[in-house]
Amino acid sequence: MANNKSAKKRILIAKRNNLQNRFYKSSVRTLTKKFLKDLDSYKNSQNGADKEKLQTTLNSIYSLIDKGSKRNVYHKNTAARKKAKLAALLKTV
Repeated sequence: MANNKSAKKRILIAKRNNLQNRFYKSSVRTLTKKFLKDLDSYKNSQNGADKEKLQTTLNSIYSLIDKGSKRNVYHKNTAARKKAKLAALLKTV
């Protein structure tokens, strides 16, 4: 238990940051799963609408990864690795 005002404040700030970090990480994971599912459907159909859906999902993942990197949720190399992996998956189709 915190004994002084600054320690109490640090506990509150750590909780707040933990929630923000968890939001970015879980959102990226969820969107990545959606991207992989859309990628499989695009592989089967080769449909223009599926490709558009795939690209918008990829853009939103990139946006969240970049924002997370800016807020130190992800290290810059981790963010680059995640983005490169997704881009490589899209390129193979």
